[in-house]
Amino acid sequence: MKVYIGFGSYPQVEEALRSEGAHIVDSLEAADIFVFTQVPVRPFPKLPENIQWVQLPFAGINAYFRDGHITPDRRWSNASGIYGKQVAESAMALLLSLKHCIPHMVRTDSWPKDLSVDESTSMLLGTRTAVVGMGGIGKALEKILPVFDSEVVPVGRNDRLIDVAGEVDHIILCCPLTEETKHMVNTEIFAAMKPSSLLINVARGEVVDTEALVAALNSGQIAGAGLDVTDPEPLPDGHPLWGRSNVVITPHTANTLHTMDAFLAPVVAENYRRFIRGERMLTEVDPSRGY
Repeated sequence: MKVYIGFGSYPQVEEALRSEGAHIVDSLEAADIFVFTQVPVRPFPKLPENIQWVQLPFAGINAYFRDGHITPDRRWSNASGIYGKQVAESAMALLLSLKHCIPHMVRTDSWPKDLSVDESTSMLLGTRTAVVGMGGIGKALEKILPVFDSEVVPVGRNDRLIDVAGEVDHIILCCPLTEETKHMVNTEIFAAMKPSSLLINVARGEVVDTEALVAALNSGQIAGAGLDVTDPEPLPDGHPLWGRSNVVITPHTANTLHTMDAFLAPVVAENYRRFIRGERMLTEVDPSRGY
């Protein structure tokens, strides 16, 4: 079948598809399949009727639903689970930096005379961590956290976060953004959490009620937060989440654009094989579920 890869270049994806017998073409109008790269950054295009399947580059595709791009008249696949290990490592980096008070210490300009920060550092040893969302990222965290002797408390689609929020030491969010998960972490959840608890978000910013998060940090309801995603995003200068010694913010870089091609290639090739056979693809999107 004919595949258009655009608008940027994914050489490893292209090579993998060619090895499966796909014919790479130069335009959407000539294609049956569209592999959307979004690199360089371009808006999602209006699709001609000939496109039967669209491969999207990200696991989180809520914006495509919000903007009405994903419709049931063609098949869709995303990158669910593909970047799991990479994002899980970033989640651990955020968590460990907070446990060891790294944000406080890196903001100093000289060797501190007051080592009171020593009393605030802690370990993962003997802790319990709720992992919200048991897809690729959650499964990776399920393997990593026990290495640090932190017990994993999985929170899947059929579980309620409120039931475990007060029983764990950390909450790591790595779930899809849907109508059900929007503002999942809100005033009620923060009130239930331990004052020593940490929140890590590598899902989507809207999973957390930002105003409630700021209030929880101000009141000491929780000890800190590590955020790779925010609401709004980008987080504007002067926002009350900036400049805190107990908050780490990274600019949505848990998964990096330059690694996508290599991670996507084998999965897109397998999706192509399954599409040709009329089977469900590895990362096929269910429009009725929103992911």
